Amino acid sequence: MRTIESNPARRIANQIVFTRALLHDPVTVGAIAPSSQALAKIITAGITPDCAPVIELGPGTGVFTRALLARGIAEENLALVESDVEFVHLLERDFPRANVVLLDASRLCRIELFQSHLAGAVVSGLPLLSMSLRKVLAIYSAVLYHMRQDAAIYQFTYGPRCPVPYAVLERLGLRCRRVGSTLANLPPAAVYRFWRRVRPRGVPRIERANLRL
Repeated sequence: MRTIESNPARRIANQIVFTRALLHDPVTVGAIAPSSQALAKIITAGITPDCAPVIELGPGTGVFTRALLARGIAEENLALVESDVEFVHLLERDFPRANVVLLDASRLCRIELFQSHLAGAVVSGLPLLSMSLRKVLAIYSAVLYHMRQDAAIYQFTYGPRCPVPYAVLERLGLRCRRVGSTLANLPPAAVYRFWRRVRPRGVPRIERANLRL
């Protein structure tokens, strides 16, 4: 595992990038501090090397990314999807073998991430509570296009309940379960797991053409 956090200069540089992004666009960042190691441990607990490749949405300074590496996911099997250009530069520096993508996650259905391979897991640090229902639907629809049928999305939230609206869960055929929480985060956070319901016979698979809103 990389130990970038143990390097004081790198840690300070990452904090400066985070603070600058927060001041520039607090709604998009959606947090007052980088995610904690405790939260990173919970959100990646269900991920094994068999899940590779893995997509991370909104990796920011790479706290969850490092936890994924510690779980045995090879760097080249990571797609890091980030919409902030400063975070992208930081990620390209710290994870040069990962596929770092400068893109709004709602546009993911327009590109290929792993050629013909589908992801076995998605880790999301996106601030869904600050987004409209339509935006959340667009993001989750787009990421489902890149996932295997048995793959799961791991999403954290600062709210007291599931961060994905019921209407979106129903539209996309998703189930949701809370898998953990931690007070050792600023603010305290919970993690939810999302997976596809068994599709009834005769109901078509989600296709790219159906994902564009």
